[in-house]
Amino acid sequence: MLDYVRRILTSSVYQAAEETPLEKMQLLSARLGAEVLLKREDLQPVFSFKIRGAHNRIAQLSAGERARGVICASAGNHAQGVALSATRLGIRAVIVMPTTTPAIKVGAVRRLGGEVVLFGDGFDAARAHAQELADKHGYVVVHPFDDPDVIAGQGTIGMELLRQHPGDIGAIYVPVGGGGLAAGIAAFVKFLRPEIRIIGVEPEEAASMKAAIAAGHPVALDQVGLFADGVAVRQVGNETFRLCRDLLDDIVTVSADEICAGIKDIFDDMRAIAEPAGALALAGLRRQVETGEAPKGALIAINSGANVNFDRLRYVAERAEIGERAEALLAVEIPERPGSYRAFIRLLGQRSISEFNYRFAHGTTAKIFVGIKLTGGDAEKREIIAQLQGHGLSVTDLTDNEVAKLHVRHMVGGRVADLPDETVYRFQFPERPGALLKFLEGLNDEWNISLFHYRNHGADYGRVLVGIQVPAATRSAFIAHIDAIGFPYWDETENPAYRQFLANQ
Repeated sequence: MLDYVRRILTSSVYQAAEETPLEKMQLLSARLGAEVLLKREDLQPVFSFKIRGAHNRIAQLSAGERARGVICASAGNHAQGVALSATRLGIRAVIVMPTTTPAIKVGAVRRLGGEVVLFGDGFDAARAHAQELADKHGYVVVHPFDDPDVIAGQGTIGMELLRQHPGDIGAIYVPVGGGGLAAGIAAFVKFLRPEIRIIGVEPEEAASMKAAIAAGHPVALDQVGLFADGVAVRQVGNETFRLCRDLLDDIVTVSADEICAGIKDIFDDMRAIAEPAGALALAGLRRQVETGEAPKGALIAINSGANVNFDRLRYVAERAEIGERAEALLAVEIPERPGSYRAFIRLLGQRSISEFNYRFAHGTTAKIFVGIKLTGGDAEKREIIAQLQGHGLSVTDLTDNEVAKLHVRHMVGGRVADLPDETVYRFQFPERPGALLKFLEGLNDEWNISLFHYRNHGADYGRVLVGIQVPAATRSAFIAHIDAIGFPYWDETENPAYRQFLANQ
């Protein structure tokens, strides 16, 4: 740690980066009954903390290395940090970005002086191409996290925090992707204030540091979710793993819905919009306060960035209330007769209904999909379910059902009689022009498509729910066929949301 403290104290980050404010979240503090502070790294010149590590690394280059130029592979914040730092120092910067990178990020890198090379469908392909170019042309590779100078640059945040809040600090919550930010902050804070807990926070669908610590060494995840793209790292670095393993007190994982709730919290308190990775630490802080695991004293969350596509906010707004447990999604069976809807609403009393989906069906029972606003979180949801069941109604809780939240809520009423051999799959593919067509062309005419739902959520990937008639005799051939398409998929045929609202009667 002593070496890192020296590197942090002598770093060059302030040639390009700024000391960002530490601000109290008044509304959230009052709601949680704790002092919650937010470190505003979203206010950096590139709207992300990444400028710190990138500039500190590039500033250490020798004259000969500067003449060769630098290169990195990145789809977002690191790319912008390298581009700005190199431009300010008069150094050529080549940035390799996946072809799936949104145009807004490509344009930002170019405006900052970076030479953009678009290559591959994902980060791994871009990184390999960047290394090929470095070997061929002699560029110096600027790693996004697994480099001592990069780690030290990020560690200057820890130095600022201890100066800005010299009083009692219970814990600092840090987003974890590759681990550079967490390693740098932990190295400085634990050296001077070892009593402060350093909590890493990862998305449930991209918990690469948690997996590495459990295994005792860095491991590559089979796949990672892309919603919090700033921390969507399949494998952490060797050096960041070594530091985080020894210095982090805990790692918390949170859902995409909880991250959306964190984005809303930041907006409500600061009138600022965080990117999903930027709200990740706050989501972990909230999780520990609500479960009683947060220590006493001030609780600090790092808002790591604000580089978010505007159209992604549609998804965030839709999921934020579920993430903060302010909405319940329920499937309820009511009698199929006049007056049943009115009687059902009466049972809910003065509670606000956010969604109600129903379609007439022959028979004695109607199935409805209903969203209900909550003010008392999960406890109120359990109370509502018990109340409905007490009046003889069958209730299925779909609040945490991914297929229900993404697709079925928009498709209720789609039953078809006499539809044999229907199976349902959820697919995910890179969101770029032509990707949906490629997906459809990958499904040949041997199997009939009986259901199809696609919605653009403004993310880097698209999601489709597909019903396909697959006779049992051809099931093996079908599985081999969709494996060959190459997109991740999940069999949702037995999903209760599908069974209740869409399945063959």
